[in-house]
Amino acid sequence: MTSPVPARTQSPAKTVAEAYLALLAERGVEYLFANAGTDFAPLIEAFAKAHATGAPAPKAITAVHENVAVSMAHGYAMVSGRIPAVMVHVSVGTANGVCAIMNAARENVAMLFTAGRSPLTEEGMTGARDFTIHWAQEMFDQAGLVREFVKWDYELRNAVQLETVVDRALAIARSEPAGPVYLSLPREVLAAPIDNFSYDKPSRRVASAPAGPDTAAIAEAATILAGAENPLIITSNAGRDPQAVAALGRFADRHGIPVIQYRPRHVALPAGHAMHLGYDPRPFIGEADAVLVLESDVPWLPNTTTLRHDCRVVQIGLDPLFARYPIRGFRTDLALTSASRPALEALGAALVGRIDEQRLSDRRQAIQRQRATLQQGWAERVEAVRRATPIHPAWVSHCLGQAKGEDALVINEYPLMTEHCSFTAAGTFFNASAVSGLGWGMGAALGAKLAAPERLVVATLGDGSYMFNNPVAAHYAARQNDLPILTIVFNNAMWHAVRRATVGLYPNGYAAKSNEPVLTHLADLPAFEQVCMAAGGHGERVVDPAELPAALWRAIHAVMHERRQALLNVICQAA
Repeated sequence: MTSPVPARTQSPAKTVAEAYLALLAERGVEYLFANAGTDFAPLIEAFAKAHATGAPAPKAITAVHENVAVSMAHGYAMVSGRIPAVMVHVSVGTANGVCAIMNAARENVAMLFTAGRSPLTEEGMTGARDFTIHWAQEMFDQAGLVREFVKWDYELRNAVQLETVVDRALAIARSEPAGPVYLSLPREVLAAPIDNFSYDKPSRRVASAPAGPDTAAIAEAATILAGAENPLIITSNAGRDPQAVAALGRFADRHGIPVIQYRPRHVALPAGHAMHLGYDPRPFIGEADAVLVLESDVPWLPNTTTLRHDCRVVQIGLDPLFARYPIRGFRTDLALTSASRPALEALGAALVGRIDEQRLSDRRQAIQRQRATLQQGWAERVEAVRRATPIHPAWVSHCLGQAKGEDALVINEYPLMTEHCSFTAAGTFFNASAVSGLGWGMGAALGAKLAAPERLVVATLGDGSYMFNNPVAAHYAARQNDLPILTIVFNNAMWHAVRRATVGLYPNGYAAKSNEPVLTHLADLPAFEQVCMAAGGHGERVVDPAELPAALWRAIHAVMHERRQALLNVICQAA
């Protein structure tokens, strides 16, 4: 039985801006995150009218920096699974949001990213240029600022195409591999009058269904894994789909294949799972004769990792070759285009009865010995550093793991050591994007809190990344929108990633011998906790490792019971 043809719904909208907001609301866009400019005038009027009359419109969320706005939308989308809209100010706002859009693009976050456009006309139309900036801010190709990192871009030309443009934008953004799209909105177009606007309810332009696993490719992958003595699974992003976590757990357990979560951006396997072999493939990959790569752009580092010549590599993902990366030469004996969950289910079915049970038993026992060795090493590391000053990041990670509870959402931008802060539930850990455009963590945490207002949300940041987060704007957004989060700054007073890269390249060089190498040492940093306190939050500076557990409980109490944001400025050493 076919579903009925959607009816046309009549809108009382009198301007394109009013019709645009009503259509977004109808299409399920709950929030519009924005940093406004002169191009917003028709939208602000439309929002005000909707508020006064009860007309449908997304809820406007103000962020006073574009990076915060886009990152908030990113965090909201990754926790809620719903598509957000963002609007920024013409060319300059687009430029400020590009880094955050790069993060969303690499993590397949569906988002409608919009910007005003300098008025097209100098006179004679409603919305024509009336500020001096309207000449200098115009570009020949405004969308060119962001085109490489969006799936689609367009400029709304008139009222007639409004429904088509919005529906196409949302459908492309949601279609896998999902990602942001870009729509520019000229002021005259938004301000234009509109009569008899109607639209389909629901939309008749929907996202495409994701590609399913190819039967022949599944059979070949099953043959590779069935014939392997030491297979290994490596994943970074399989947990983007929470249902894939359970599927991976069943698959790994049934077929005795250990899982490495390398540079994980999501929880792909509960920390307590019997097949979980940590976060570093180097101790195991050299012995593997088959590697199953699940949604991982960089499953190992080629310049420090050597695979066996006879090791077969199967790469599975929505885009298993990562075609938008200019160069990526990882071994790929078989590439299978599919989301992780259906691929694992099909592959699991194809493997039934093909691996001897005694071989499986022996393999599981060997994995358990390896896992016990790993866990013992992690425990010894925490014990060794628990009294160290400056505080060791492993101790901070361990203490957070003890305090946060299983339901907390942790948004990490660099410093957290996941082996010391276990995560057991899908959708409770989110790591920085593969592109690592700094300044994402706090905004993403605020968006996550918007999507899950009753849960504890923690942002773990380095001191450098905290400053990239536009902290005054982020703390203000937390207070203005009643989004209390806990921010933990791992403050080691340096760009540790930069120093590590330098020492790795020149281990006996002058920079390695310097106490304050140029461009990596960050002296005389501000009192970060006071920035949070200035926005009405709870702030503490933590120097003594013995005081950290109590400081964490005070901060969590402030967030969860006083509904105040909190920040712990933890004085750390480099990991």
